Amino acid sequence: MPLKHPLLFKSLCYVDGHWVHSQDGASIAVQNPANQQVIGHVPLLGREQILAAVDAAQRAFASWRERSLDSRATLLRRWAELILEHEEDLAWVLSQEQGKPLAEARGEIRYAASFIPWFAEEARRLHGQTIPSHIPGAELATFKQPVGVCALITPWNFPSAMITRKAAAALAAGCTVVVKPAHETPYSAFALAQLGEEAGMPAGVFNVVLGEPQMAMETLVQDPRVRSVSFTGSTRVGRLVAAAAAPGVKKLALELGGNAPFIVCADANLDHAVQVALDAKFQTSGQDCCAANRILVERPVYEAFLQRFAQAIRGLHVGPGLDERSQIGPLMHQAAFDATAERVADALEKGARLLAGGEPHALGGWFWQPTLLADVTPEMRIYREENFAPIAGVLSFDDLDQALAMANDTEYGLAAYLCSNRLDVVHRLVRRLEHAMVAVNGTKFTGHPIPFGGMKASGLGREGGSEGFEPFVETQYVCIHPSGQRYPA
Repeated sequence: MPLKHPLLFKSLCYVDGHWVHSQDGASIAVQNPANQQVIGHVPLLGREQILAAVDAAQRAFASWRERSLDSRATLLRRWAELILEHEEDLAWVLSQEQGKPLAEARGEIRYAASFIPWFAEEARRLHGQTIPSHIPGAELATFKQPVGVCALITPWNFPSAMITRKAAAALAAGCTVVVKPAHETPYSAFALAQLGEEAGMPAGVFNVVLGEPQMAMETLVQDPRVRSVSFTGSTRVGRLVAAAAAPGVKKLALELGGNAPFIVCADANLDHAVQVALDAKFQTSGQDCCAANRILVERPVYEAFLQRFAQAIRGLHVGPGLDERSQIGPLMHQAAFDATAERVADALEKGARLLAGGEPHALGGWFWQPTLLADVTPEMRIYREENFAPIAGVLSFDDLDQALAMANDTEYGLAAYLCSNRLDVVHRLVRRLEHAMVAVNGTKFTGHPIPFGGMKASGLGREGGSEGFEPFVETQYVCIHPSGQRYPA
């Protein structure tokens, strides 16, 4: 589809209000996962060019923080309006580079836009407080101050929304940002920069850079002028980011991997539970940190659930993202495809029952059949590992204590799902699940007003909600004494 706004498909980084090439000509090809065709080449900036982006953000911070809240909010709202005006173009760009079905891509664009006006308005409530004084005659107060330059490092599975969820909070609080998107999906980030420029974003406030991944991350995170780092990605890389940030004692937000359990109790509406499980497992073709990785079903309804779930999985339409019928797109790259094949083979070798799929799809390339594996055990990789793939692993449990033990049997603690019609069961399970976000009898739980984040190896801090400001503000305390007056110790 030809873009109505051709400037939304740019192959340049954005630094200090300028679109830039790599000084040494280095670039990387970006592929459409659906057909593996190259859709463009984007520049890989060197260290000095990435430092120039930090320079620009540092210069811009002095004036951006001093702008009135109304002025910043008006600009941010215009940015969101432009994103929604160009939803179709942005969804097409996203689907081209990420492979996501168009319906999901449109949903992500709306989701991305939703964070911006919400944070623009919520910034009005970044209140300090006055404190009753313990010092005679003194006045005590706190203020919320922007931290300064922020590095935002974002993943390929939600290439638009993960930028706006971070950037909207940082910008509304008065910070400036340098965004480093995933090299697999840079075009969505460039498109957001284009619309930010059209909205009137001052030079240096919003920058987008690419570089060799480890070098770019270390350059940004270790720069002393970068005072906050927000990263979304794997737990393995998150540990590297935390280690790089530690010497500078920076503010740090990490949204990392997950291994979400889905508990189906015997009292649940079975047809509804099957639909919820389908949505929870196969959203974003399974390439989602919140996707249900381990589906735990109470034994009295285990076989009935499997039968209905298998039928539903077989009905999913697999195809390229630009095919409006598609519900499941391709895997992101060859490494993801190979890991999927290995996990399925490992499960079958260790005794899992194959009830649907299990093989590369007839479309070829990086397409994989939506797959259902029953009788999963803790010895299998699909039980232990985060499966970024359309593979559903199901196992049974006999009582709630066993379900809880299995649900919590992971280093991760991001999302969990539960289907039950009994409030006593719901409350008992929710309070003992070691997962930061729990959805009951449904899958939709994320959004601009909620604190998104994880426990344990799933991360630090929260994004969204009023908590989403925390990585980007400092609490400053002031004690004002009357002039010339002294007090006894």
